[in-house]
Amino acid sequence: MNTPLVECVPNFSDGRRPQVLEAIVSAIQRAAPVSVLDYSSDHDHNRSVVTFVGAPDDVLEAAFAAIQIAAQLIDMEVHRGQHPRIGATDVVPFVPLRGITLEQCAELARRLGERVGTELGIPVYLYEAAARRPERQNLEAVRRGEYEGLKSAIQSDPERAPDFGPSQLGKAGAVAIGARPPLIAFNVYLNTSEVEIAKQIAKAVRHSSGGLRYVKALGLLVDGKAQVSLNLTDYKHTPIQRALELIRREADRYGVRPVRTELIGLIPEDALIEAAIWYLQLSDFDPNQRILERRLQNLPPHLAAAEPPGDSAPPEPAVPKEATVRAAPTPDLAAFAQSVAQGTPMPGGGAVAALVGALAAALGEMVARLTIASSRERYAPVKAEMEALASRAAALRHALLEAIERDSRAFNAVVSAYQLPPTQPEREQSIQAALRDAAQVPLDVIMHCLEVIKLVRTATDRGLDRAAADAATGAYMAQAAIESSALNVRVNAALLNDSVLAHALTQQALSAVGEARALCADVIVIAETRAKLR
Repeated sequence: MNTPLVECVPNFSDGRRPQVLEAIVSAIQRAAPVSVLDYSSDHDHNRSVVTFVGAPDDVLEAAFAAIQIAAQLIDMEVHRGQHPRIGATDVVPFVPLRGITLEQCAELARRLGERVGTELGIPVYLYEAAARRPERQNLEAVRRGEYEGLKSAIQSDPERAPDFGPSQLGKAGAVAIGARPPLIAFNVYLNTSEVEIAKQIAKAVRHSSGGLRYVKALGLLVDGKAQVSLNLTDYKHTPIQRALELIRREADRYGVRPVRTELIGLIPEDALIEAAIWYLQLSDFDPNQRILERRLQNLPPHLAAAEPPGDSAPPEPAVPKEATVRAAPTPDLAAFAQSVAQGTPMPGGGAVAALVGALAAALGEMVARLTIASSRERYAPVKAEMEALASRAAALRHALLEAIERDSRAFNAVVSAYQLPPTQPEREQSIQAALRDAAQVPLDVIMHCLEVIKLVRTATDRGLDRAAADAATGAYMAQAAIESSALNVRVNAALLNDSVLAHALTQQALSAVGEARALCADVIVIAETRAKLR
């Protein structure tokens, strides 16, 4: 009998400090045997989203640990961002995936809410299927006034009293905990910076103001572009393509158009297939019959992949390496090497370190996928672990590829700031802001690569024997990326006027270097042992 499987997608009110998100993810992974499938941050929203799955009680434990650490690290008194929020951990939804009902997830939410209110002293509001009051089923009603408005209302308005916990907000704010079906978080960027246009389009699209059923929408300014931010709460009744086409129609009214879209977190496969069917105008299309990969899942035994016994078997075919993460631009390696060699400052050491880290993550992902593809019984117990490892390695690979461009932007910002006239009042402020970002990008690379080494260690220890050397190569490369990135952190931090921040950045980088060296040495021992070199 399959173990019931629950998805949890907590949202945290910090998207600008990678170390905070790393601490939250680490707390989730330590608390219980759950699998973290994805996590991401948005600077303008100042918000991070984590997706993990597991058995019901394990997911509850991991969610509690995440709320606890977020309360320690995030101060709502100083938090500012584009996205509505009421607390450090803003919202915690439970989603039924397998062997569990929505009502059982709602009961799980109530159990977590009572524990958070009692043990952590954080006000809790139950929403969606877990709501005890009809008016709180809608998350927007719970978030009304956001943290600042709720701070006074919770003490004076009986209608805003929490379901659990004190009627008073501390620096961690409050948290909304609930249960819901799978949700698609989907953002559409317009070719304008006029945020008012995005707000008007969002108003036309969302259900609460006369738009599409099961659609919530906001108009925001993100990365200098007007953004329509969508939540599709029932994609089977209002599919993603219908929402996007309405946005296109509304955008035409203002002489603008969508230029790109992005997913936050994960998306059900059926939602993408339905969008493809619609846009391709396919008729009488049965995904189970017409999609090659689905048909290959049901091959007769005599066509199933076979593998000769023994470790001297020929290389196994790798499974496809698609990842359920936002796509990052992949550099043409020959062109990239040429651009590094041409004698201009960028791309430089920071971009090269990020690329090396991405390749290290790719090696970890490769070993995990080779292990998954193996038909040997000895690897069957670790395949679920390898699935989670491959997914996380893919996310890190994409994040590190994105860091190549981030490094270039950070360098250009520093140069531009120093080129401001000395008489310009904001020159020094601009220089310091650019230097902080220039130190943060390599620090992000360090933290990503540190996680890569940890994943690679697992792949070396528990993955395919024949691929242990490949995994160990990933550890060497990730360590090199960390060492070089730490130097970049120190160089930029040394120019900061804020000595406290400079010291903190430097110590964090040096601490990661020490941890990486120890981990890498451990990986090499494991690899040499499995390769019978010891």
